[in-house]
Amino acid sequence: MIDVKKSTLATWCRDISLTDEQVRAIIDRTGSRAGIPVDTQRKRRLQIENLKASARRRVPGLITDPLWVAGTVLYWAEGNKTGPVLGLSNSDPRAIRLFMEWSRRFHRRNAEFTLRLNLHADNDEAVARRWWARQTELDESCFYKTFIKPDGTGHRKNHLAHGVCLVRMRRSADAFHVTTAWIEALTIRFEWGTSASTIAPGR
Repeated sequence: MIDVKKSTLATWCRDISLTDEQVRAIIDRTGSRAGIPVDTQRKRRLQIENLKASARRRVPGLITDPLWVAGTVLYWAEGNKTGPVLGLSNSDPRAIRLFMEWSRRFHRRNAEFTLRLNLHADNDEAVARRWWARQTELDESCFYKTFIKPDGTGHRKNHLAHGVCLVRMRRSADAFHVTTAWIEALTIRFEWGTSASTIAPGR
């Protein structure tokens, strides 16, 4: 007997798939399917695969649009990569606005966003919130709790007056997977100096 928690065993065994014969043997022995792993994420994985395949097929038609290229490359450089949330952090409001416009143009026209600020202890949070609300044309109710970095070792003397803003698109799991497919298509198929027309849809 292994003296570990069931949750630990489940983590160790989560990538193990039983054969049909093994499943039948368990049912014959126990008279039920209790304890047989169920792949509850299979349907979602198939949805994501289809989303990404469709996104790759769209790339040849999108790559001639400067806003699509700018937004996709910006996300490639600055966007959230861990997902599944489409989000981007930057201190430049122009980059934040570009991300929001790109999201609305290529993902969802009525996309909604949340904001979170990263400030230093000597920044004025109220001033920073008002400033970013103006820059993004979003209401202050869209802000999540601000992260304030305490002063300490290695702390910068020249702080950004309004900190760094993290903007996230609400309900953006699908948009995140589509974006990662676009980035993959660029990294795999785009060769600098090659005409965009030579980029073929993903196979």
